[in-house]
Amino acid sequence: MDKLDAMTKQVRDFCDARDWRKYHTPKELAIGMATESSELLQLFRFMSNDRIAEMFEDTEQRQVIEDEIADTLLFLLRFVDLNGIDLPAALSSKLIRNGERYPINASSDEYRKAGHRE
Repeated sequence: MDKLDAMTKQVRDFCDARDWRKYHTPKELAIGMATESSELLQLFRFMSNDRIAEMFEDTEQRQVIEDEIADTLLFLLRFVDLNGIDLPAALSSKLIRNGERYPINASSDEYRKAGHRE
């Protein structure tokens, strides 16, 4: 069992022990992912890059960041588990499509959304 499978099983066991499956619809799990990732974003809102670097050096603040990452991952793993999504395959497929959309030879030092070239 690889790490991803082990984490998915850990989340499944945790949720099943609490009989939460009835609450874990695709919509509710997607809301959970958005909510938890927004909580992560809130930690960095209005912070300078220097201040953010300091946050990662502070043990307590780093723990808060890690908790929000873990919360987001929990919802993601639960979503893919209950909906039969092969996460590694989905990622590989998406990276192939992104590679076509953002070819290396067309890359630049400037970040731009695809289709917004000037």
